Amino acid sequence: MTNLTIVGYKGRMGQALLGCAASNGELQIVGKIDQGDDLEPALIRADVVIDFSFHDVTRSVAQICAEQRKPLVIGTTGHSETEKAQIRKIVSRIPVVWASNYSTGVNTLFWLSRKAAQILGPASNLKIIEMHNHTKKDQPSRTAATLDEILDQVRDQHLKAVIRHGRHGIVRERTTTEIGMHSLRGGDVVGDHTVIFAAAGERLELTHKASSRETFATGALRAAQWVLKQKPGLYDMQDVLGLK
Repeated sequence: MTNLTIVGYKGRMGQALLGCAASNGELQIVGKIDQGDDLEPALIRADVVIDFSFHDVTRSVAQICAEQRKPLVIGTTGHSETEKAQIRKIVSRIPVVWASNYSTGVNTLFWLSRKAAQILGPASNLKIIEMHNHTKKDQPSRTAATLDEILDQVRDQHLKAVIRHGRHGIVRERTTTEIGMHSLRGGDVVGDHTVIFAAAGERLELTHKASSRETFATGALRAAQWVLKQKPGLYDMQDVLGLK
């Protein structure tokens, strides 16, 4: 039995985690933390902590987990580069899974996008399109940003130099290295992501559509069980699924 403490349990992902954990006979929720709650008492019985709170909370959560030597799964997004650096430094003492998306399907999309970029080469023009519900604050999504990072790595490009967010008016012709990023917000869309490889005479589109947050929750719970057996270090969902 794996004992879990959930940080951010009142949110939509927190509620999905509670629901999925309740139907898994190998998991038990021993701590539920949200704004105003003290995390330290909830760690006494916990084997692992899952954080789906806010970007400005993750650092303090990571600090307490590192002090208590508790493995951590980070699902929160929207961190600044400074926050990311601070968190990475803190969690070097414990095993941590930190992923932009915990869906098995999305991580398959990551893997396929890398392979497609390697096979198709620089002849293809690249576009990333993502859509989420109207309440999502960060744009583009962290998942879309990860897709961009993957494509940049394959092409050995610097992300900030080639990314272009949307188009408006009369603009210059598209460059061969440019990666287009388009973010849509509306309705109750859980998460849609498409990578387009457009070349002369043909177009390849890789798409993942999430219809329920349970897919992310199930993946995060899988990561929590996996991270317990790992040495201190920083991992992602590709490690959990054995895709590296």
